[in-house]
Amino acid sequence: MIALFDPPCPGSYDFRRQRLPCISLITTPPHFHVLGRGGAAQIRIDTLEVMHVSGKVELREALDGAADNRALLEVKWIEFSGDVA
Repeated sequence: MIALFDPPCPGSYDFRRQRLPCISLITTPPHFHVLGRGGAAQIRIDTLEVMHVSGKVELREALDGAADNRALLEVKWIEFSGDVA
């Protein structure tokens, strides 16, 4: 699962078989969370840099999906945070 913020809320978006929940807690820099069965990661929206990883989580598909949908991530970040990505 790909989360734009943390923790998840009911609305979500799908791309590349991943879910992109609309979430309420805003922190900077603009980032999204990749939630896996054995771990999680935080990825910057602008550079797709891995900011933090805990446990074991597969990132390739999430990073590919984010690269293909970066504009959507930026729009959703602005929509939910009021902050420019």
